[in-house]
Amino acid sequence: MREEHTLRMFAKWVRKVFGPKKGEVTGEWKRLHNKEIYDLYFPPNVMWVIKSRRMRWAEHVARMGSRIRVYRVLVR
Repeated sequence: MREEHTLRMFAKWVRKVFGPKKGEVTGEWKRLHNKEIYDLYFPPNVMWVIKSRRMRWAEHVARMGSRIRVYRVLVR
């Protein structure tokens, strides 16, 4: 019960720090939802970052062509 109260208070504090957000399309001010606060406040998932960097490297190697050794290692 105490942890739940602490989390609620933390969410209120974070909402005050980030404040309301102005909509890009409508131009109206709105309160941030939990998902939006999470996206602003918390860092990205480490595994997602590692996988995305591996994919970027693989794309780079794929553009090199079949004559490069690294490309042949990637394909095998």
